[in-house]
Amino acid sequence: MTESPTSSAPTRALDFSPRPGSAPLGRQILAQASMEARLMLRNGEQLLLALVIPVVVLIGGVKGGAHLGLDIDGPLVDLLTPGVLALAVMSTSFTSLAIATGFERRYGVIKRLGASPLPRTGLLAGKVLALFAVELVQLFVIGGVGQLLGWTPAPGAIGLMLAILLGTAAFAALGLFVAGVLRAEATLAAANLIYLLLLAGGAVVLPASVYGDAIGALAQWLPSGALGEAMRTALVDGGIAWRDLGVLACWAVIGTGLTARTFKWE
Repeated sequence: MTESPTSSAPTRALDFSPRPGSAPLGRQILAQASMEARLMLRNGEQLLLALVIPVVVLIGGVKGGAHLGLDIDGPLVDLLTPGVLALAVMSTSFTSLAIATGFERRYGVIKRLGASPLPRTGLLAGKVLALFAVELVQLFVIGGVGQLLGWTPAPGAIGLMLAILLGTAAFAALGLFVAGVLRAEATLAAANLIYLLLLAGGAVVLPASVYGDAIGALAQWLPSGALGEAMRTALVDGGIAWRDLGVLACWAVIGTGLTARTFKWE
């Protein structure tokens, strides 16, 4: 009787011993970023700040532009869309981040994540990557609405990327600073109040020149004014606003220093 080939093959011992260990750091950061982005987009309040309010501001500004009395060259939508994109970056990287982080501190989420295999630097990196992911969604949605309204952007891709990068860094650092020094309820109130003040008088949606000499000169040095002007220079003129990018870089350094000194994980 002929034996089957499998019966003569040597038996290989199976190793069922556990192999504990964490995933590679890069995979941990991507998983954290994916979770943070999904939480932002699923939360009604965060979605309101990220997409609904900027889209309403854009449509309302374009449709009611005749009543604003602005002396500009070219279609109003070409001026408003870059400013609304700057507003979207500010709302996500400052207001949404500050509020979410404040309540994560209150409920002990950050404390528990700090004890996980993901290091604290990885946690912050995941939050930053999540911000960029949400901002990419905002760019497509708001840009699409703007083009439906007749927007024709200038080819200023490098200036746009630098503005988003430095604007996110500046506002995220300031948002973490606010969330790290105030209680959750106070963070909620402060973040929303600062957002409304910068929306109304921070030269983010409209250029600083429309606010008059005194307020306009001050608004140029605010992170909102610098981000708005950098966006307009990139998408209206197709250039790079080095001065405004420098202002954003300074705010990023200031915010990072303040956050490093004052942020508490619980």
